[in-house]
Amino acid sequence: MASLSLTEKERASVDRFRRDVLEASLSGVVLVRFTASWCGPCRQLAPLMEKAIAAVGDRRVSQVVIDIDENRLIAEEFRIQSVPTVYAVVGGRPVDAFVGVLPERELKAFIEKQIARLPPDMAEADLEARTEAALARLAEGRASEAADALAGLVREHPDRPELAAHYARTLVALGRLDAARAALAAVPASATDPAVQQARAALALAESAPAAGDTAALEARLAADPSDHGARHDLAVARFARGDRDGAADLLLAIIAAQRDWEGGKARETLLKLIETVGLSDPWSIATRRRLRQLWFA
Repeated sequence: MASLSLTEKERASVDRFRRDVLEASLSGVVLVRFTASWCGPCRQLAPLMEKAIAAVGDRRVSQVVIDIDENRLIAEEFRIQSVPTVYAVVGGRPVDAFVGVLPERELKAFIEKQIARLPPDMAEADLEARTEAALARLAEGRASEAADALAGLVREHPDRPELAAHYARTLVALGRLDAARAALAAVPASATDPAVQQARAALALAESAPAAGDTAALEARLAADPSDHGARHDLAVARFARGDRDGAADLLLAIIAAQRDWEGGKARETLLKLIETVGLSDPWSIATRRRLRQLWFA
C-alpha cells in the first residue's frame, strides 16, 4: 500500500491496518469486517460475528472492524463495493471473503475453515508465545496474572505436563501450596521435563520454608548472633519462598564466604537448589552462579 502523499489521518489508518491486520495475521486468522454507520445489515452482522468467534473459542482468531467512510483508502484497496463485507486474512494476505449477513452457524463454519488454513506449527508457536508471556509476568513479580494465564493454558492443553508445572510454580509463588500440589498431582511421576523438576523443587523448598510468623524470630536470632548460620540459612529459604531471590542469595553467599563447609556445604547445596528452581537460563540464576563461582574460587 503506497505511503506517499498520504494525509496524517490516512497514514495513521494504514499503520493501524499494517499492525492489526497484516502483522497479526502472521500468527493467526484476522477477520476484517468492512462496515458503515448508515448500514442496517452491518448492525445485524456485528453481534453474530462476536457470537460466532466466541463459539469457535480459538485465541488465534481476531476481528478488525473498518468503517469504509473513515478508511476510504483501505476500502479502495480491497475494492469494497457493498457492506457488510468480511475478508479473512492469513499469513499477510486475504484468503477468503463473503458479502452480506450469514447465519451464526455459517459464520462459525467460515471461521473454522480459515483456522484449518493455518500451518500446523503455528499453533505450537502461539502456545510458546503465550507461555513465555506468562512466565515473564512471573519473573516480574506478577504471579497472580501469570497464574491466571497459565490456568487457561492448562485447561486448553491438559496433556502438556510442562504447562501444569509452570502453573504449579506460580501457585507456589503465591503461597498456594495445596493448589500447587494438586496441579503437580496431575503430572505423571515419570515426567522428566525441566519445568516439572523446577516446579517440584520449588514446592519442596516452599514446604521446608519457615512459617511467616517465624521469620521475625530468625531475624532476631541473627541480629543477636551474626555467626548463627542456621538462622541465616532458614531465613534465606523463607525469603526465597516469598519472592526475594536476591535477599536469599545474599544470605547463602554470606554463609559460604564465612564458612563454606558449614554443615557439609549445606549453604551451597541450597543455593544450587534455588538456581535449579528458577531455571538455569534465568538472568538471576546466571548472575547468582557467577557470584558463587567468584566466591568459591577466590
